[in-house]
Amino acid sequence: RTNAARAGLSSPKRSILLGSMIIVLSGLAVYHNSFTGPFIFDDVPSVERNPSIHHLWPIWVPLSPPRGGDLTVAGRPIINFSLAVNYASGGLNVRGYHVFNLTVHILAALLLYGIVRRTLLSERLRSRFGPAAVVLALAIAVLWTVHPLQTEAVTYIVQRAESLMGLFYLLTLYCFIRGTEPGASKTWFIPAVAACALGMASKEVMVSAPLVVLLYDRTFVAGTFREAWRQRRTLYLGLASTWLLLGYLLASTGLFGHQAGDGAGATWWRYALTESNVILHYLRLALWPDPLCLDYLWPIANTWGDVLPSTIVVTALLSVTVWACWRKSSWGFLGAWLFLILAPTSSVLPLRDLAFEHRMYLPLAAVIVPVVLGIHELLGQRGLTVLVVAALGLGFVTVRRNDDYRTEMAIWRDTVAKRPGNTRAHANLGRALLDAGQLSEAMAQCGPALQANPDNPEAHYNVGFILQQMERTPEAIGEYEQALRLKPDFASAHYNLGVALDKEGRMTEAMEHYQQALRIDPDYIEARVNLGNAFLRRQDVSRAIGEYEQALRIDPNYAEAHSNLGAIFQRQGKLPEAVTQYEQALQSKPDYAEAHFNLGLALEKMGRTPAAIEHYRQALKIRPDFVPASNALARLAVKQ
Repeated sequence: RTNAARAGLSSPKRSILLGSMIIVLSGLAVYHNSFTGPFIFDDVPSVERNPSIHHLWPIWVPLSPPRGGDLTVAGRPIINFSLAVNYASGGLNVRGYHVFNLTVHILAALLLYGIVRRTLLSERLRSRFGPAAVVLALAIAVLWTVHPLQTEAVTYIVQRAESLMGLFYLLTLYCFIRGTEPGASKTWFIPAVAACALGMASKEVMVSAPLVVLLYDRTFVAGTFREAWRQRRTLYLGLASTWLLLGYLLASTGLFGHQAGDGAGATWWRYALTESNVILHYLRLALWPDPLCLDYLWPIANTWGDVLPSTIVVTALLSVTVWACWRKSSWGFLGAWLFLILAPTSSVLPLRDLAFEHRMYLPLAAVIVPVVLGIHELLGQRGLTVLVVAALGLGFVTVRRNDDYRTEMAIWRDTVAKRPGNTRAHANLGRALLDAGQLSEAMAQCGPALQANPDNPEAHYNVGFILQQMERTPEAIGEYEQALRLKPDFASAHYNLGVALDKEGRMTEAMEHYQQALRIDPDYIEARVNLGNAFLRRQDVSRAIGEYEQALRIDPNYAEAHSNLGAIFQRQGKLPEAVTQYEQALQSKPDYAEAHFNLGLALEKMGRTPAAIEHYRQALKIRPDFVPASNALARLAVKQ
């Protein structure tokens, strides 16, 4: 090996360390304003309403995410486990989730830095790029880190599925490269296979990793597929074995069986042709990241005119990639990296959604690498100034993009502005407006979704939910019933219809819908607690207790179940047991006024008057109009 190559690999450890620090600081700088963004979109069912993340032990609980094609965590046990780790350390405080996401992104960037640097110092490329390998690898890694196209995979919490899979993908390739360097230990191949398995359990896009490693081997190391197989047969058998894990996860969850969305009912060829438009859109955003959009709801193309130009361009790019790979070109590997990683979402397998920016998380590297190397070839050292300016510009856009995620309403207003025909975005903006108490504005957003597609059960459900909050209960019932006619297994519609019927005094019908919601989703904790409340009103105490206890098996921290159990024990004269339940409710929900009041009553009956007074005061502090607490304090004041 040449002195230049040795200098690059053992190098300047100080330069490599400095480069790593620059990558870390770059990531922190552009995502410093991302840590308070709320749960949005798929975060709600996958994090906020996901009881399987509430326990780290036994370990198979967090490693068994809810099954359902609409859930981002379905079939992805490592993602679910990572959410459980966050929940164990901070509950639903979003800061910890964002810190985890950014940490994953920075680690992935450091791996990319190592992969590019070692590849540029490989025997095939070192004469051309070796002297500048550290600087070029750093430029590529920094641009990849700060690029605003990455924000969806980093700031949108549950899309850690993409970034964590990307981390394992890069780790698999990095460990392979380390294991093939002269004099290196083959034990590097063990973590390569382990990382590949973890990636398969994180997201299905990992399916191409064994193929990419083999292609890298053939392009930069062995020279031929036959030689790569001869030298490293055991490694490739190990990598291929991870497909069995992926196959099991897909078979057990039916992850690709989405029921709704513009891509779900498309034929494979119409989906593939439409994806040519999507791929070109991705490539344009890689070069000019504006406008960025959370939810495209990209429509299936209806005519050849809609897709012919893009199909010609993408087919040409794919053909050039195949030709370059056949010629063993390094550029061919970059093209294969792009197309192989996009293949699970942008080829012939119809998915519910045709376009999401987070899908470009890893493929983005295939665009940045040739741009950076091209600038280096054209401008030499002067190109460094161009790259620094590009990094600063991209970083500024990333910071601005993170501002869009600061509130749920802000990100959906941004989405509606950029995709005004996106009925799902209008509906989600409507829900955000509803949460903010802006009921008429919320209805104005959900109305267009229903008008555009009267057979959309989600649109009927959203309108019903808004009507319910507006106290227009009979109309809400009609919308929920229409949603259920269109989608009989709509658990949330059954639950909210039960709530509405209960409010109208139709308790028997309400209980039927709570039970139906539980048949569809046995872990629907709100339905279980409401069913328990209905049993209690019917004086069926044992069945009410059974429902509350089942709710607490699902989520031991569910405050309302603890409080209701406490009320039952209090009626039965079991005051110590009642106090325990109320205290557990308040541990989970310190601002639970009713629990403070009921705990005060129990403590007063036990003769612990000062403690009772404190809890009455807490109830009033939370709810100044809480008359029973005021009366209790007045009663005790008279006694004293």
